[in-house]
Amino acid sequence: MTDKELKKLKRGELLELLLTQSKEMDRLKEELEQAEKKLEDRRILLEKSGSIAEASLAMFHIIEDTQKAADLYLENLRRKAEGS
Repeated sequence: MTDKELKKLKRGELLELLLTQSKEMDRLKEELEQAEKKLEDRRILLEKSGSIAEASLAMFHIIEDTQKAADLYLENLRRKAEGS
């Protein structure tokens, strides 16, 4: 709406226009708050995913080291049995 068109509006029409704009602004603020909440939820989810991935990797290394230790133990038992 141009300045010229705004100047032609009556007081009631201007108030109605302001009310409409105010409602639209409130709706947009609410929409923004919801979008920010979703964004924060996704950030938290990504952080947790990273933590889970790190924990999984650590567990993999622990299991791998345990397997190596078990293999070494069995190899030592075999050598001992062969030497007896």
